[in-house]
Parts: sequence; C-alpha cells; structure tokens
Amino acid sequence: MGRWKSALALTAVVLSYAAVVAADDASMSKDLGATIALQGMPCDKVIASKRNGDSDYNATCKDGNRYHVFVDANGRVVVKKL
Repeated sequence: MGRWKSALALTAVVLSYAAVVAADDASMSKDLGATIALQGMPCDKVIASKRNGDSDYNATCKDGNRYHVFVDANGRVVVKKL
C-alpha cells in the first residue's frame, strides 16, 4: 500500500508541475507577443516559443512570422525577424 500512495503522490506532483508550466507558457506567449508589437513588428498571436537562454527567445507567430527576442548587452530589448 505504501508504494501505491507514493506513486499517486508522485503523479499528483508531476500533473501539478505540468499545469504550472502550461500556464507559464501561455503567459510567456502573451508577453512575447506584446514585446514584438511594441517594437512595431507584425504578429497576430505567438503560437510557439523556444527559450534559448536567459532573456533570449525565438517566437513563431500565427501569421508565419518568426522573431528572435532578446536583451542586448546594454539592457535593451531587441526583436529581430528570422
């Protein structure tokens, strides 16, 4: 019975973590979309993103545009079309 409870607890932790990650992904997509729009680039909605490093992302928009969004050495946000 102890193994069953341990397996159930582990499953609950994994599912909780997955829910948090999914919420973070949705939030990050919105943040990336807003950042791209503020830089004057077209992007109707971010549908995929990849984290390259700290404050460094690649974003793919629903309209097919792809961008590299990062913070440069001077602390400025840069958006470059890929």
